[in-house]
Parts: sequence; structure tokens; C-alpha cells
Amino acid sequence: MPAIKVLLMPKDTNPMGTIFGGVILSHIDLASAVEARKTASHRYVTRAMREVEFHEPVFVGDVVNFFTETVRIGRTSITVRVSVEAERWAAGHGERVTVTEAEVVLVAVDGQGRAVPIRAEAQRV
Repeated sequence: MPAIKVLLMPKDTNPMGTIFGGVILSHIDLASAVEARKTASHRYVTRAMREVEFHEPVFVGDVVNFFTETVRIGRTSITVRVSVEAERWAAGHGERVTVTEAEVVLVAVDGQGRAVPIRAEAQRV
């Protein structure tokens, strides 16, 4: 089950007619935050997004799935792996292609933007 699923539109394209990489990165960030909220309901800020390499382009009309998995829970941070897959629909059937994946490190923060413990019982995975 994807954390988020998005249908990409013409407004998301670059001059080559494919989806801007930054649009995909934005959705990766959002999907990682959805996953982090499953662990603890905090505000999160993105600290790092590790090595994103695009393997396939994404086209207008593709349905893009963002699958998430928590890979580490620290005292104030959570690391989430996000895998991105596009569904292409042509001739009445769908094809799934792997677009990219990334590890995102998010930090739980308070109202002043200071790091806070995720939860008292959180253990390192």
C-alpha cells in the first residue's frame, strides 16, 4: 500500500515534456512525513535526503506510487526509505516502472523548531 499516490499533470512538466525531478522530490518528502507520523505524531522537518538517482522518466498521466518503510528510529530523528514507482497506462493495460528511491532523515521538532525526543520508549532500530 503506497503512503501516497499521485496523478501527475501538465503543470508538473519540464520543457522536455517529462515531470520535473523537483516535483518527484517534493512528493518523496511528503511521503516520508506520512510514514514518520505513524511512529509518533510530531511536526517533522527534513534534515537530509540521501542520493536520489532517477532510473526512468515520469510522464503526464502516470500514476506515481510512493512506498515507504521506516528503517531507523533515533532519539529525535527517523530515517524513512521511499521507493517510487510509476504506473503507465496504454492500450488498456498498465505497466509499472521503478523511478527512484531515497532515504529521508526527518527530525521531530517543537513549536520553536528545536529537536524533541520522538517518544520516551523509542529504541534504535
